[in-house]
Amino acid sequence: MCLGVPGEVIEIQVDGRGRAAVGEVEMAVNLHLTPEAKIGDFVMVHAGTALEVMNTAAAEASIKLLGELSEREARAETLFADIETSAAQLDATTIMEVCGTHTTAIARSDIRARLPRNIDLISGPGCPVCVTPPGEIDMAIDLALSGRATIATFGDMLHVPGSRGSLESARVDGADVVVVYGPEQALELARGREGEVVFLGVGFETTAPLIAGAVKDADRSRLTNFSALVMHRLVPPALTALLSDPDSAIDGLLCPGHVSTVIGVAPYEPIARDFGVASVIAGFEPLDVLEATTMLVAKMARGEGGVGNQYARAVKYEGSRKAQELINEVFEVVDGSWRGVGIIPDSALALRGEWGRFDARRRFELEMHEVPEPPGCRCGEILGGRAKPLECPLWGHSCLPQTPVGPCMVSSEGSCRAAYIYG
Repeated sequence: MCLGVPGEVIEIQVDGRGRAAVGEVEMAVNLHLTPEAKIGDFVMVHAGTALEVMNTAAAEASIKLLGELSEREARAETLFADIETSAAQLDATTIMEVCGTHTTAIARSDIRARLPRNIDLISGPGCPVCVTPPGEIDMAIDLALSGRATIATFGDMLHVPGSRGSLESARVDGADVVVVYGPEQALELARGREGEVVFLGVGFETTAPLIAGAVKDADRSRLTNFSALVMHRLVPPALTALLSDPDSAIDGLLCPGHVSTVIGVAPYEPIARDFGVASVIAGFEPLDVLEATTMLVAKMARGEGGVGNQYARAVKYEGSRKAQELINEVFEVVDGSWRGVGIIPDSALALRGEWGRFDARRRFELEMHEVPEPPGCRCGEILGGRAKPLECPLWGHSCLPQTPVGPCMVSSEGSCRAAYIYG
């Protein structure tokens, strides 16, 4: 209703009317608001009226953008048609999009609603904030409230509820909690003050090399007041755990693009082979996700397994060797606790002994305790692909973005939040 499009004036009549070319379409246009317009000028046309004379460069940029959008829409329609064709050869099929960024892109673009009825797209444990167990959240909150350190954290972590509030409520109670965009900012905080600064290292393989680099920088700078509370998880072991469940109904995987830029294609191959599940690595734009879904459904229709790579422009087969070497130098692989899944062997990272002086758990003698999920919250089941947001009795009622009960409603990558904001 409020859309305006650039049109080139091709005719001016004496009564203040004229004609303009909007793309390949010629249309009548009212020029009363733009009496200065000349033939060849570009005007912003809305509801048949020229609102203003446009700068030529700006108009041409808008026309180019509209052309690209039109091409994207045409490409999307072709992909949806291809999915329909392949899906016709399949029975009921469940695909898990592993990445939280994919979940948001799918919800924002309404991809799920356009898929054939026999293709069920479910969310997985791809939101690092969401899979962090509440016991670790409590550990960070307790440290913040103790006054022994400034807590530097990504913004998504601020509102995640533990059993005794959140980091935001701790800040209201006087704790020094600072939102940063990355570990480099946390290092700058430590350099600028005498007190302890603890960075919450939450994330998957994508952010692990950033934390490793920050630890090495702190070592080179001889910083004695910086440490990291490491909460990193590894994606492939989680997929193995989910597919090992005898009740698993997952037929295909849309694998995360950003994680895969670090780990590459190879780690997914034994998973696809051992469980007979077709997989495709997807980029993070909606059209990327749609293309990857098309590739995946076609693979399943042909009875193929293995791993495809839609995001080849960014993901190499071997991944990023440098990032992998940095992770292996600073971290060791340990068992990890995942919200909604439980303990998964070899699925988490911890600082190696030689870097222990930067480990906040050791420095502050922190211990994680098992904490039950909030009553009624099904976030854990949603992360495991065993439930959908609208199946939770709290969703949209007591659990809202402004009053979240579980982390799936907090994070920008959380499936409950995506369903609420875009659904």
